[in-house]
Amino acid sequence: MRFGAAVLRSYENRFAVEEVVLDAGPADGEILVRIAGCGMCRTDLAVRRSAGRTPLPAVLGHEGAGLVVDTGGPHTGLRAGDHVVLSFDSCGHCRSCMSAAPAYCDSFASLNLFGGREENAARFTDAAGGTLAPRWFGQSSFAEYAMVPARNAVRVDPSLPVELLGPLGCGFLTGAGAVFNSFRAGPGDTLAVFGAGAVGLAAVMAATAAGAVTVAVDRHPERLALAERFRAIPLDAASGGLPHRIRQLTDGGAQYALDTTGSAELIDDALRSLRPTGHLGLVARLRTTLPLQPGALDRGRRISHICEGDAVPGLLIPRLTALWQAGRFPFDQLIRRYPLADINEAERDCEAGVVVKPVLIPGG
Repeated sequence: MRFGAAVLRSYENRFAVEEVVLDAGPADGEILVRIAGCGMCRTDLAVRRSAGRTPLPAVLGHEGAGLVVDTGGPHTGLRAGDHVVLSFDSCGHCRSCMSAAPAYCDSFASLNLFGGREENAARFTDAAGGTLAPRWFGQSSFAEYAMVPARNAVRVDPSLPVELLGPLGCGFLTGAGAVFNSFRAGPGDTLAVFGAGAVGLAAVMAATAAGAVTVAVDRHPERLALAERFRAIPLDAASGGLPHRIRQLTDGGAQYALDTTGSAELIDDALRSLRPTGHLGLVARLRTTLPLQPGALDRGRRISHICEGDAVPGLLIPRLTALWQAGRFPFDQLIRRYPLADINEAERDCEAGVVVKPVLIPGG
């Protein structure tokens, strides 16, 4: 079959929407999905800075959602017509996967970031027969269709707006999962969120749903206004004395802090904002050495990296859609739709911070 997809051919070039070819149906354990919408995540854009580690040309996109068109057999647990949200890939049989921690799969990097599953990779080409990289995050969903391992797909209620659900598979999953899974925050807990982008604002919404008190730190007034709408206390990142101000706002220090910025300076502020035994979670990849001030980890304070919100997607995604239906996780307020043909405009707006979460609509 032939269909449209956004292809990135070099790390410097713009995306080009062109015809691609899939010359075989689903193999064992796979499903073919017609993409209704795909979120654009900063991990997609970070490919440009991957120092050549991510193979190109490639079809990126890993926050897809849509309708199942065909399956590799009944054992996939899915049928044609099912609505699904697509999440990250994992092997399913390593120690982490078997321990319900698929985000820490032994093969996570190779499956998702640096090459994907190589079996049947040759069936996916450009219109001239040129090789395209194996599936990005098991999806490559900046496209009209995606061939996906069934274990990546989560069935959802068909009454939901499926074209908007893709970001629940990564960005929103990460922020909400950090609150629900990594921190297990509850009523009366305090959380400081550094960076009010898609991940940070999802964490704010989840914390509000959990009954926690949240302080949101960002440098963009419009992002802080969104955080305040979701019941966080807004705090300008440019203001001085962040740790002291957060400790004042949280009655002696936050129990939890989440950094989504990767800024060494803000990470240090986050650590110094914690109360004793507090936990700082990092979701962004650090690009520099992280210096720690003396005493930053004293008195039981700790720091850890959180991947994909410590989530089992099949458990957390239904929880998030149920919260949305109850009006308690309004992720749709963060989304702006773009036709897939306008993917380069979406990238510019995302990089400039004028949109929180672009969602690309094939044929839109």
